[in-house]
Amino acid sequence: MIRPLVLALVLALSASGAWADRVSDCNQSADPDRQISGCTQVIERGEKETRKNTAAAYHNRGVAYYGKGDKEQAIADYTKAIEIDPNYAAAYTNRGIAYATKGDFNHAIGDLTKAIKLSPKDAIAYSNRGVAYKKKGDYDRAIADYDKAIALNPKDAAAYINRGNAYEKKGDKEQAIADYTKAIEIDPNYAAAYANRGIAYRRQGEFDRAIADYTKAIALDPKEAKAYHNRGVAYYGKGDKKRAIADFRKALEIDPSFQNTKEVLKILGVTP
Repeated sequence: MIRPLVLALVLALSASGAWADRVSDCNQSADPDRQISGCTQVIERGEKETRKNTAAAYHNRGVAYYGKGDKEQAIADYTKAIEIDPNYAAAYTNRGIAYATKGDFNHAIGDLTKAIKLSPKDAIAYSNRGVAYKKKGDYDRAIADYDKAIALNPKDAAAYINRGNAYEKKGDKEQAIADYTKAIEIDPNYAAAYANRGIAYRRQGEFDRAIADYTKAIALDPKEAKAYHNRGVAYYGKGDKKRAIADFRKALEIDPSFQNTKEVLKILGVTP
């Protein structure tokens, strides 16, 4: 599981009167279209605006474009913010995040490393660099970054989940389970923590515990097809073919394109 990527807004802009509305639009993130419009108007002021505020407007507009799924434009805006202010740590962090979600992990690591150099207490940068290292298969470096992120922010449930994933990749299922359990202690409603702990339990052959965790994950997120699929695998491991097939069919009902489930049902000689 890739950690949900958190964006750090820099509220560097200030104004009064009618112009304050445009600045307010640029500084909020609830409405990406309004944010893009407000930030664009700040940018278009050109030399009438301070370099600091112009850089912040490019950065915040990048956040809005990222939120709309336009990663290329987000990267372009973060790059412009960095050109204006080469020490803009948040712009490096968020550009690194955007690169990571594009699968460009080398550029992501470069940007996140720069962000950490500029802002050594940026837990978000450490955590997301850990994601990039993990995706590259460098689990030891990933774990080291998650360790640092957790030290800086001990209440970051997502960092525990990602560290657990890295430990599981290394074959340390006990430590993985401990991290998933810690994430659940921090956030008892974190569906992904239950789902991932369920996977770890299932791989240890602890099918009842796995089923209990998948069931909790499904209760929290009823539209998660993978949780149904994995619970089906656990039921099948217990020898309960009837419940397994029911879960596989539910997974396909939620996501008809779920190829793994189709293949399992085909192997079982069962129609979806």
